[in-house]
Amino acid sequence: MKSIIAAGLLLGASAPAFAGPYVNVENNAAWQDGFDTAVTETHVGYEFENGVYVQAGPAFVSVDGEEGSTEISGKVGVSTEVAENLEVYGEVGFITEDQSFEYEELALSTKVGVTYRF
Repeated sequence: MKSIIAAGLLLGASAPAFAGPYVNVENNAAWQDGFDTAVTETHVGYEFENGVYVQAGPAFVSVDGEEGSTEISGKVGVSTEVAENLEVYGEVGFITEDQSFEYEELALSTKVGVTYRF
């Protein structure tokens, strides 16, 4: 189940476009021969003026054929402009398993990318 949840996290989340507090509700779902899993995260976060952001909150996990569960998830990331119209970003996310914060039990994910605006 940990790999399914991690895959859901990798499907994406992005930081808001302004500095200050924010709320982010996001659903990541996967299908392969029908519905497999979904993770709905309800995060409260804060983005700093330097482009760094942190967010965390409950994550509602639904796996086909299993009873739903509630975990804790969060993300920390950064986005910065490196040239005119060119931005790079990176993010590290986590989600608990059985609401345990022990490192061996956390599902971790990363996201990195580049955005060019025309």
